[in-house]
Amino acid sequence: MTDPSPSYHLDHPDFFVGGAVGPPGQRVFHLQAGQDGEVVTLRCEKQHVVALAEHLDELLADLPPVAPDPGSRELREPFDDQWTVGGLGLAYEEDSDRVVLICEELIVVDTDDEEVLAEALAGAEGARARFAITRSQAAAFIATAEELVQGGRARCQICGEPMDPLGHVCPRSNGHRKH
Repeated sequence: MTDPSPSYHLDHPDFFVGGAVGPPGQRVFHLQAGQDGEVVTLRCEKQHVVALAEHLDELLADLPPVAPDPGSRELREPFDDQWTVGGLGLAYEEDSDRVVLICEELIVVDTDDEEVLAEALAGAEGARARFAITRSQAAAFIATAEELVQGGRARCQICGEPMDPLGHVCPRSNGHRKH
């Protein structure tokens, strides 16, 4: 059994950002926050970044507008992931005027045996990270997420699927032409 991953609780992060490292098609996505010199970097999927940005945008639409925090735009090195995100939760705390993000660790059990899997997951509790970010940090995250999505691989004009730098075999051409 491996040691449990650490949990984090940042009530007043100095920054909160989403980012990616690597070339399009091979990027590794991260959520990162820092407070009092501590930097927490969590690995996540592109879909996590997109969904989080969409939900933050909906949440902020119901609140007074704010300018994006310029200090929450770039990932900080090192990119050492503490763990991988499996689930996200989002809430707004009116008293503190903070957006609270809860990240839950992805639990992976490597087995095909259903009994072993059920037993392992029954007692499994992954780490959690709680980030209480400002509305300005949330606005910056939304802008950064939009740039990340646009910075991905080019899309095929015929099928709309992402293309590798050398093109791809388009399913709409029945694999006869490389686009």
